[in-house]
Amino acid sequence: MPRVVVDVMLKPEILDPQGTAILGALPRLGFDEVTAVRQGKHFELEVTEPVDEGRLRQLADILLANSVIEEFTLRVLP
Repeated sequence: MPRVVVDVMLKPEILDPQGTAILGALPRLGFDEVTAVRQGKHFELEVTEPVDEGRLRQLADILLANSVIEEFTLRVLP
């Protein structure tokens, strides 16, 4: 059964307060080499074959991502 991986991230022009908070905490934990953090969401879906990538993109756009402030990537794994 194939798996579909959908990664959702805020668009680059949208502020990421959670990423900023993580970035602020890292030096206190000894991780001075990190210069930027963006947080996102990761989804893994098991689907039946044949995989209709257009339909999966529609699902991600409607349900998993807020297209106003987020963008997503979709990968089909065997």
